[in-house]
Amino acid sequence: MAIFNAQTSGDEVVKAFAPSVAGKTILITGPSANGLGAQTALSLALGHPAHLILAGRTLSKIQPVISQITAISPSTLVTFIELDLSSLSSVRKVVAEINSKIDKLDILINNAGVMAIKDFKKSEDGIEMQFATNHIGHFLLTNLLMEKILKAGEEKGAKIVNVSSGGYVCGAVRFEDWNFKDGVEYNPWVAYGQSKTANILFGAELAEKLNGKGVLAFSLGPGLVVDTKLQAHVTPEMFGDGYKIALEAMKGEPLYPLDPKTLDQGTSTTLYGALSPDVKEISGAFLQDCADSSDTLLSHAKGASNREQLWALSEKLVGEKFAYA
Repeated sequence: MAIFNAQTSGDEVVKAFAPSVAGKTILITGPSANGLGAQTALSLALGHPAHLILAGRTLSKIQPVISQITAISPSTLVTFIELDLSSLSSVRKVVAEINSKIDKLDILINNAGVMAIKDFKKSEDGIEMQFATNHIGHFLLTNLLMEKILKAGEEKGAKIVNVSSGGYVCGAVRFEDWNFKDGVEYNPWVAYGQSKTANILFGAELAEKLNGKGVLAFSLGPGLVVDTKLQAHVTPEMFGDGYKIALEAMKGEPLYPLDPKTLDQGTSTTLYGALSPDVKEISGAFLQDCADSSDTLLSHAKGASNREQLWALSEKLVGEKFAYA
């Protein structure tokens, strides 16, 4: 069993589990250059997957990543799919396109996200923008791709990985008021926390529903990674506000170690969840630093009641029910 820690790089994880990558079909959301999704894709290229599907909003931001992947692994087919996760119609259109291109989906990495949008904003479907983008879009995407994921699960096993954040501590899911009284009670960090908590609960509920079907699901916190574009718009004052909320939630305990991670280190836990055979017995876990960190979760991010309420709310918001009997 390979030993990893907070300093482990994504490249190291891929090299350790290269057979888990070779020949696989993998979809990553949010792979824009200089972000965690892009770095995840570049590390995966070292293992020579058969097909990498990069789903994002703007081709020009992803083209450099495609070029780098092709240089690393010329045998890998790379497909760009234009996807706006905040739009349910975009997700449905994209899934129809993806399903026509692939026979099965071995690994789904729900990586895309937005952070601490300063002013309250709703998606075209009337959902608070962070909740819409970070969770609801991924909820619909995952469920509509499930036939392809289950097919991979039946053959050699499949993985679903939700990139959450330690910032989940900032907010629980407001099951009765996910739109913050239509913005009246909106706080950018509490809304971010709500969406990141949803990523965790969604991963855990997927694990429950897919138990015995060859599909494992996880959520994870990548750690403090400062050199991404995710927080480019966040001012020091805003970070201070978020830190206060997190500190209160953690009862004074620090949210992260003082040493930030590099981009490559920030992808290691995503790749560990996606590739490691050592996680077979802990489907549904919350991972940090390439290890099970579920026992650190605050109460609002765990438990059957929270998982089930989130699933029901998510089905309500997308207007469709999903079951895998």
